[in-house]
Amino acid sequence: MNRCAIQHIVDSSYCFPVAPNEIVLRLRTEKNDIVRAQVIYENKYVIGESQKKAEMRKAYTGELFDFYEVKLSLEDTRLAYVFYINDGEKNYYFSEDGVTEDYNFTLGFYNFFQYPYINRADIMECVPWMKTAVFYQIFVDRFRMGDREKDTSYINCKWGDIPTPKTFAGGDLKGITEKLDYIKELGCNAIYLTPVFTSISNHKYDISDYYRVDPHFGTNEDLKELVKTAHSKGMRVVLDAVFNHCSERLAQFQDVLKKGKESPYFDWFVIRGDKVSEKRDNYETFAACDYMPKLNTSNEEVQEFLLDIGAYYLTEYDIDGWRLDVSDEISHYFWRKFRERIKNTKKDAVIIGENWHDANSNLRGDQYDSIMNYAFTKLCLDYFAWGNKNAEQAAWKLNELLMRNTDPVNTMMLNLLDSHDTHRFFKEVGGNRFKMKAALALLFLFTGTPCIFYGTEILTEGGYDPDCRRCMDWEKARPDGECNDIYELIGTLSSLRKEQNTAEGAIKIYAESDVLILVNVTEKREIKLLINNTAEKQTVDSETVMPYSFRISLNGGTILYEQM
Repeated sequence: MNRCAIQHIVDSSYCFPVAPNEIVLRLRTEKNDIVRAQVIYENKYVIGESQKKAEMRKAYTGELFDFYEVKLSLEDTRLAYVFYINDGEKNYYFSEDGVTEDYNFTLGFYNFFQYPYINRADIMECVPWMKTAVFYQIFVDRFRMGDREKDTSYINCKWGDIPTPKTFAGGDLKGITEKLDYIKELGCNAIYLTPVFTSISNHKYDISDYYRVDPHFGTNEDLKELVKTAHSKGMRVVLDAVFNHCSERLAQFQDVLKKGKESPYFDWFVIRGDKVSEKRDNYETFAACDYMPKLNTSNEEVQEFLLDIGAYYLTEYDIDGWRLDVSDEISHYFWRKFRERIKNTKKDAVIIGENWHDANSNLRGDQYDSIMNYAFTKLCLDYFAWGNKNAEQAAWKLNELLMRNTDPVNTMMLNLLDSHDTHRFFKEVGGNRFKMKAALALLFLFTGTPCIFYGTEILTEGGYDPDCRRCMDWEKARPDGECNDIYELIGTLSSLRKEQNTAEGAIKIYAESDVLILVNVTEKREIKLLINNTAEKQTVDSETVMPYSFRISLNGGTILYEQM
């Protein structure tokens, strides 16, 4: 047995409470190295008197490791436990002292694993509506122009022109409000908008006034009307919080430019020296953009400024949460304060970080609820677009992604195929409709919350930013349009997700004969997704799976079948 591979970490994604009297335990071992794993547990104050033993199931398998899991229901949550492992020949114990052939329970208080007590405040709860949410992300300038009476002098292209970094097409909030029924009929019940506040750019990630909707997009009343109308249709609205940096035009930075260190806002930014240099090269920025100075979120005044903004749009506009731009460059301390303010203002508001990489340290229940799951995006590109992974390798990676975080976090992860910051997925799969559809099926049935980037339903093409931010083609979006099959597929997948409550199912992901298989099971039903992303017929459970096809079945009956 490979002892070096065995891992368990208390109070982490390997050990977390999910209810006042329930806790999930996970154990990592080398793949196919053991035949059985159990946990021996009891009250930490009565060691040896009331031991119980629970069987662990091999729930997930990655490239190198197996992950065993068990959920314990406890009468007393002052938990002490050790693992009992069999490698096919011998039994071993695994405690804080590592792997041993014997274990002295009478001295267990020195070296057992323990979760001392389940405190209600330490239970990370899933935002209830995220379990059935399907997001539709909108880059506002390119979606639809609804206000035909506004000043359009800023528009410098025709609708549908290939975008450039300086292109303004005219999309606005009224245009989104007009199309809420379209979005809902597609199967989406939540909207994530890129920034809507005052800015000189088309993307609005350089904000100069956080309390004013950009005139290109409309008025603050237009934002209120959008949220109100969305809520009347059972839809949620999440805005983009750009708190890592701002525009050089922000009043506070302008004051610093004029007064240097004499400005009361000098410490709102990270500046080397006593004033901003003429070359604009002595202060921290977003990336290398000197027109986007970085906010000093370690400064308490800055913290209060941003916290007030976060709470204001919850109370005054009734938005349903925030997506946090460049969230990984802001301190854990600030995000803890942010979560407290947001959740105290609106308990079911969601907080979604923009962390492109493993964000476990931000997802422990005290900061974000989830992140934009670009690791899932990358896996889909590897499997469907680039051919870097076969079905087995894809299954391994999906399992490994689930093991990064706790169950509540996994349920709320914002899974996406593309966004305003990536190449369009349809372009990456070479315009292959089957691959696009199969990826959508995986997106909707994988654990988490699916997010559709506007235009996916009409197979919008596009390379990297800004090409991915093309205008919505409303002619192609007609009910009888050439992409009606994609529109209907998204609707079918969305209905399946909601009606079968996939967020509550236990998930198993594996491969057989180069077919990627995902199974979602509850006591009442089983959903199975089979994807054959190869040019060969494959056999699974004595059934033939045709080349380049996928099948979704409910309790053994096929409800959706697609083939190239």
